Amino acid sequence: MDLSHGKYLGVDYGDKKTGIAECDPSGLIASGICTVSEGGMRKTAIRVAKEAQSRGCKLIVIGLPKNMDGTEGERAEVIRAFAAMLPEYTDIPYDFYDERMTTMVAYRFLGETGTYGKKRKDTVDTLSAQIILQGYIDRERMTGERRG
Repeated sequence: MDLSHGKYLGVDYGDKKTGIAECDPSGLIASGICTVSEGGMRKTAIRVAKEAQSRGCKLIVIGLPKNMDGTEGERAEVIRAFAAMLPEYTDIPYDFYDERMTTMVAYRFLGETGTYGKKRKDTVDTLSAQIILQGYIDRERMTGERRG
C-alpha cells in the first residue's frame, strides 16, 4: 500500500453553505469535516484555503456540477470563479470532480439512515463533499493517475 498519497480536501461549494471533507494520508477513505457558512465567495475561498493549509493537504478537490449531457452551465461557471480565487490564498493546487447527482445520492443516503429535518439540512453539504472526494480518490486508484 502506498502511504505517500497525502491528504486532499474535498469541497462542495454552495452560495450559502459549503461542505468540506478530507481523506486520510494514504488516500483511501474520505471523511466529512464540516459545513461552513462564511458569507460570500471570497470569504469561503479564504476559509477553504485555511482549512487545506491547516490540515496539511496537498490538493483541493472541488465538485464541478455538469449537466446530464456533460456540458457545463451557469452553476459550473460559479464554481470555476470560486476555484480561480484559491491561488490568491494558498499555493495548494486544485482540481475538479464531476459532481453530477452527488447531492441526490447524499439525500438518498440520509433518508436511508433516517436523518431528516434540521440534522439533514446541516449534514447534506458535508456528506456531498465526502462523496465528491471519495469519488475522486477512487478514480485515482483505478486509473493510477495522481494529482497534487
